[in-house]
Amino acid sequence: MSGAACSTFISLLGTPNRTHFSASISLVRTLASALVENKKHYIENLGCSFSPTTHRTRSYASRASIADVPTSISSSTSNGYPKYTRLLPCPLENGPPRVEHLVVTETSRVLDYICKVLGLPQLFVADLIHFGAVYYALVCPKPPPTATPEQIRIFKEATAPSVLKKRSSLKGKTVREAQKTFRITHVNEFVEAGTYLRVHIHPKRFPRCYEIDWKSRIIAVTESYVVLDKPAGTSVGGTTDNIEESCATFASRALGLSEPLKTTHQIDNCTEGCVVLARTKEYCSVFHGKIREKKVKKLYLALTMAPLPLGVVTNYMRPVNMAPRLVSKDFVEGWFLCQLEVLDCKEVSWPSALAEEQYSVDNCGWSSRQVAYECKINLLTGRTHQVRTQLAACGAPIVGDSMYIPAVMAEKSNPELNPFGEQSKQHISEDDRSKAVEEWIAQHGKEPSMAIGLQACQISWDDGQHFYQAGSPWWRSSGS
Repeated sequence: MSGAACSTFISLLGTPNRTHFSASISLVRTLASALVENKKHYIENLGCSFSPTTHRTRSYASRASIADVPTSISSSTSNGYPKYTRLLPCPLENGPPRVEHLVVTETSRVLDYICKVLGLPQLFVADLIHFGAVYYALVCPKPPPTATPEQIRIFKEATAPSVLKKRSSLKGKTVREAQKTFRITHVNEFVEAGTYLRVHIHPKRFPRCYEIDWKSRIIAVTESYVVLDKPAGTSVGGTTDNIEESCATFASRALGLSEPLKTTHQIDNCTEGCVVLARTKEYCSVFHGKIREKKVKKLYLALTMAPLPLGVVTNYMRPVNMAPRLVSKDFVEGWFLCQLEVLDCKEVSWPSALAEEQYSVDNCGWSSRQVAYECKINLLTGRTHQVRTQLAACGAPIVGDSMYIPAVMAEKSNPELNPFGEQSKQHISEDDRSKAVEEWIAQHGKEPSMAIGLQACQISWDDGQHFYQAGSPWWRSSGS
């Protein structure tokens, strides 16, 4: 298992856990409280108020809607849970990470099974499925090293060759193929005994989706694509556990499209600016081809805490698909080349206190906050977090980038901390170096909650035949 799977455990029907049930009750109480306390504007879309039920019935047919849930489902249960309706209004704060891993012991409807094992209300589980927060695999993946002997025993029982031979659904598939996970898309899907389920109990939420006037963020609409000025604090195409609260979904609704827009490329949740969304699968493939052929040009505006020299900045990024991303100024075998060009850098006023509050900007105690520096950047290669980590490596972190600012401050205090910096100390062994890397990662902070000083200000392709520009960045104006 990977990601969150490695940090949690496999829940088994045959081994009930009191902690699961008490945690579930606490979760429902929290959500029920949020439903009462959240303000009305968190269930507003495009300036029109609507109920959570209406919101769900407007969803695309491929997703579970309120009509898919049998009318026998009650908003409260005999177990004494508080009254529960929907996952909307959206909570202001994200819940703590919680992922449950289940091995199905009896063929059942997926909604019923999850409710039974985890003690959750049916409406809540139906919403999780609607959000894309439930996955299945025909065969349970191998447990992580942290699994208990009991969990490993159950895994071995469920994946024993003698057991797998009896399952007709596995005919013609290798175990590796059968362990591939897929998203559950409907509450009425059935899962057979031996199936693996992964349930993201606390999907990452994006309350800002309900605050945005999405029509005002549309830059262009063509037969093949839509260009969106993405707001900070939103996801382009959704996350592993939430495909509902995304730019693609809300832009599609704003335009009244019968088919949802498709993601062609990504920018970070905390970054704003130009994003191209395809209207068809065919154009999605076409645009991917243009990116591969380097026909797409992207310019960024970065608001940094220190000035940057003009010219090309070259680094090499560690090929590990997790944040924080680490870069080295020196070539490292197997690391990815990262290049950007600083075209302009000018001194500007630090963002106003009102703007910092509105966009939840966290500057991590950076001492000098009289002036900032607005830099225009030509992105020559496209790596995740590339602009953020390269500018931080130059000692000029982006305003509000709470993941990389602490590391820059730590390196200023002790230049030897960064094992890939110019003043890094020599390591006598690979183990010594690994420990230094772990210590360096620990110096980094958390991902920003909403906005950083970074905007994808321009995007163009086919030698400028298609050219689009974003509006004024958030730090120049307090508006959305």
